[in-house]
Amino acid sequence: MEGQRFLEGKVALVTGASRGIGAAVALALAQSGAAVAVNFCRSAAQAEEVARRCREWGVKAQAFRADVTDPEEVRRLFAAVSAELGPVSILVNNAGMGLRRLLVDTSDEEWEKLLRVNLSGPFYCCREALPFMIRQRWGRIINIASVWGITGASCEAAYAATKGGLIALTKSLAREVGSAGITVNALAPGPIETDLLREELAPEELAALAEAIPSGRLGRPEEVAAACVFLASPAAAFINGQVLGLDGGWAPF
Repeated sequence: MEGQRFLEGKVALVTGASRGIGAAVALALAQSGAAVAVNFCRSAAQAEEVARRCREWGVKAQAFRADVTDPEEVRRLFAAVSAELGPVSILVNNAGMGLRRLLVDTSDEEWEKLLRVNLSGPFYCCREALPFMIRQRWGRIINIASVWGITGASCEAAYAATKGGLIALTKSLAREVGSAGITVNALAPGPIETDLLREELAPEELAALAEAIPSGRLGRPEEVAAACVFLASPAAAFINGQVLGLDGGWAPF
């Protein structure tokens, strides 16, 4: 599908799009013809650069600051995107955070923050996006979950629980709004080579992780982005309520 502009006339909002997977998704959607709202919370300069690179594909693109854990900021975000680019028709809930910690060592504050970022944020964004999509009788919601949300993970129980909740939200919402021409799906990436992963793991840990994956390497942000574009494309119109694994066979389910 590379080079095809089958998303012309659509407006995509990608949360947490200033770097990593979110930035790759924003660029891939722009390449496919969508106008792109690049959401960020703190990294304004990086988000502006992503928007600039999106515009190189001949589409409208703009950076929008909002903390997705704040429902009022989310409301203002969707209003601003609608005013500047048009009503949102594609939502990619990418903003998220991780936590490697034994459950007994996880503080109340860490648990609450994980819930707010990984589950409440997508909930608020879906709630704001749906009225626009229902009026258009067309919409695509793509939630970036994790393989841990399906298999569980030692030392990441709290994180896995939030991603499992996001998968449940995906499947439930698909049933709620499928008749309105809206599909809701999730991606479940395994280890993806991003700045964040390189900051968390030492080089020898990254090498060991890659060796444990049947494909023999870590995933790339661009591969997650390609899956997002597919789920937003006409080719995926009958795919709804599904979880697509992207892990090189690391944790088949």
